[in-house]
Amino acid sequence: MDPETAHDVTMGGLAKISKSGFVTRQIERVNGDLVPDLPVKCMGIDFRHPVGLAAGLDKEAKAFPALSAFGFSAVEMGTVTPLPQPGNDKPRMFRLLEDEAIINRMGFNSGGVDDFLCNLKKTDRTSVAGVNVGKNAVTPIENAAHDYVNAMQRVYSHADYITANISSPNTKSLRDLQNADFLDSLLLNIKQAQLKCEKAHKAYVPIALKVAPDLDVDEIETIAELVISHKFDALIATNTTVARPNYLKSQHKSEAGGLSGAPVKDMSTDCVREFYKHLKGLVQIIGVGGIKNADDAWEKMVAGADYVQVYSQFIYQGPAMIKDIVTGLKRKVELGGYSSVAEALEAERK
Repeated sequence: MDPETAHDVTMGGLAKISKSGFVTRQIERVNGDLVPDLPVKCMGIDFRHPVGLAAGLDKEAKAFPALSAFGFSAVEMGTVTPLPQPGNDKPRMFRLLEDEAIINRMGFNSGGVDDFLCNLKKTDRTSVAGVNVGKNAVTPIENAAHDYVNAMQRVYSHADYITANISSPNTKSLRDLQNADFLDSLLLNIKQAQLKCEKAHKAYVPIALKVAPDLDVDEIETIAELVISHKFDALIATNTTVARPNYLKSQHKSEAGGLSGAPVKDMSTDCVREFYKHLKGLVQIIGVGGIKNADDAWEKMVAGADYVQVYSQFIYQGPAMIKDIVTGLKRKVELGGYSSVAEALEAERK
């Protein structure tokens, strides 16, 4: 089946399941309940364990209960844009089976924030709810802050945390927002909006910034300085890459778009490690990219991540991987004689 068709069919099924508390509870019994507790704190939020679902799978907030029932401690929904937009032309999603990877050039296809909120309001909270926001394709890059602020203000009271996605390679000029010329002003606007929302809703919802793996050392240092100065709560490293490693084997390896999955693992981990050097614990890191087992997750956490997310390998392996990763992480903590993940990481990072 065509990858995007398979995605739509699967998400349609999960959306229907999400409407039945009885069915989601049965899924939880055979999946989520088997995932052990391994508490971590990130962005001031207490997570049941360190493994969440990255944005991009549930773009419309239709399947949050079902995805939570699989055992994720958090589900990041979106990317959602202020106005509806179709995204890029199809075909725009490609499986790289031999490489355990995916290439997509979806382009922030979104039903818009109104429909997104309508769906989200109907769901019961069974795990931490993250919302990933982006700008509309037609919005000029110099006006991008308006879109991010608009979307953030709309979802604020319905999210446990919000991510500003400035690193998709599939919206023209979007990654220019990672440059210092744009980023300082953008982060200032987002932070000011967050503080206004905090006063209006009498609740503090953390803000994260999602960046690309295709950054050099100087760019990483600049971004780190800015997220510290603007007091962001976390940095998510990383999104997909536009690089194409020369060892890729699959038929679709040369397709345009963002590459995710196993080939991104080392690039993403190196990015996490470099950001950790500059952030110095002042801004926490969520590690994403190529994680398929507990060793991969642990490597990212020792490199500097306080929490991790999966996506492509969840597509390939299915829900059992959540239990396998968390169980493996728990074993590493216990074998080291540590009482918590935080204690283990403090020791391992020295």
